[in-house]
Amino acid sequence: MIFNSLTLFILPWALGFFLFLIGPIIASLILAFTRFDGFNMPVFVGLENFDTALHDPVFWTSLKVTFIFAFISLPLMTALSIGVAILLNQKFIGAEAFKVIFYLPTIIPIVASSVLWTWIFKADNGILNQFLQSIFDLLHINASPPLWLSDPQWALPALILMSIWSIGNPMIIYLAGLQNIPESLYEAAELDGANTLQKFIHVTIPMLMPTIFFNVVIGVIQVFQYFVPAFVMTSGGPQNSTMFYSLYTYQLAFDDFRFGYASALSWILFVIIVVSTYGVFRLRK
Repeated sequence: MIFNSLTLFILPWALGFFLFLIGPIIASLILAFTRFDGFNMPVFVGLENFDTALHDPVFWTSLKVTFIFAFISLPLMTALSIGVAILLNQKFIGAEAFKVIFYLPTIIPIVASSVLWTWIFKADNGILNQFLQSIFDLLHINASPPLWLSDPQWALPALILMSIWSIGNPMIIYLAGLQNIPESLYEAAELDGANTLQKFIHVTIPMLMPTIFFNVVIGVIQVFQYFVPAFVMTSGGPQNSTMFYSLYTYQLAFDDFRFGYASALSWILFVIIVVSTYGVFRLRK
């Protein structure tokens, strides 16, 4: 009787798990070896899709853009979130309010955030360029602010700058890690004559390393799947300067109806994420 009740309760979850997670994963693996447009029957082509990727210039561009974004934004977000967490871990008036302020961007829907930052990065009347222009005028600098999302050289830096805005999640985790460091370790370091920098290097960082490891692993998985801001703000432009890997895969599937090729690229991304995550585990030592 108890077994039947448990089965009844777990059945909706199990159906959803197999129909909407395991099922699509298996289907994409099969489609990766086919030519499929979503309307006609799939045609088995073997490794043709993977060979096509090797000769696809946009594929390599999307990889380049994604790796540049990952190697710049992830270290910046890690350093800034640790720094902000250390500041907010101090006892001062209004600390709780600042925690809310720094965490607030993470609860704003990503589409709404993208629309907001599109307005901020407007070349002609965006708030950021108005601020920069006022600084240039004040310092008598004869220069114009960047065109940001309209300029191939500045579009990717703009998205990197936007990504730093959402450091709330890792910051909270680092803050929890900092509060679990025993105060006695800092007292012992002070007795040994350690200054603030030495305490940070020899006490804070080693004790915070498991938290850093967790956030870096999660960050690696997230940056390689970066999609929504690029989709909403630039659609991969200008001149493919923000053509992220996930965005290119989406366009192949739902704009060009090349579901087989898109599935192959998805599994290539899966391998890249697995290898990158394994590399982080190896570097942990």
